[in-house]
Amino acid sequence: MIDKKQTIQTYAKSEGDTGSTAVQVALLTERIQNLSRHLGENKKDKHGQRGLQLMNGQRRRLLKYLERTNYDEYIALTDRLGIRRGQRIVR
Repeated sequence: MIDKKQTIQTYAKSEGDTGSTAVQVALLTERIQNLSRHLGENKKDKHGQRGLQLMNGQRRRLLKYLERTNYDEYIALTDRLGIRRGQRIVR
């Protein structure tokens, strides 16, 4: 089960921060890991697979935004969560 309060406290930038990009990515990462374990045991859960794809897409979009706006925080967050990074966006 996900300990949401603990995750928010760990990744929050300041007191009361529940919606920053880092917090959202951390919460999505925990949900993705939890659902991945579930799908390992229940291979025919097609609705769960779709939910996993949607969560992965949302996390990817948030990480892309973070990479554009604050690259150093993006690097630190992906290292801390153990998420693989793609190539850097150059514009």
